[in-house]
Amino acid sequence: MEEKMTSEKDLKYYAALPYEIVIIPSPEGGYVGTIPDLPGCITQGETREEVLEMIEDAKICWLETALDLGQSIDEPDFDKYNGRLKLRIPKSLHRKLAKRAEYEGVKLNQLAIYLISSGINEQSTDERG
Repeated sequence: MEEKMTSEKDLKYYAALPYEIVIIPSPEGGYVGTIPDLPGCITQGETREEVLEMIEDAKICWLETALDLGQSIDEPDFDKYNGRLKLRIPKSLHRKLAKRAEYEGVKLNQLAIYLISSGINEQSTDERG
C-alpha cells in the first residue's frame, strides 16, 4: 500500500507569505491596520509601529481560525503584477501627454508614472482627512 503524500498548506506556510499591510489614520485617533487579502483581519493602535506589531498577531489569529474552520485562504498575488500596464487613451490626451513630456525633457512613460503616482498620493491624503 502506497503512502499518500499531502501537500496541505499549514499555518507556518501562510504566515510566511508576504501579505500586503495597509495602515491608515483612524478618525478617532491612532491608526487602523488591515490585510486586504484576509477579509476582516484588522487591528488598531496608537502608532504605526504598534499597528505593525499587532497586525502580525491579528494575521496569525485570522489564519489559525480559517485553518480550523477549513476555509480557503487567499494568497498574495504579487506575481501577476509585472510592472507593465497597457492603456487605451484618446488621441488628444496622448498628444497632450507627449507634448508635455517633450516640454519637460522626459520620456512619456516617466511623465505618466509621475502623474499617476501624484494622483494616487493626493487621493491617499484626501482619504486621511
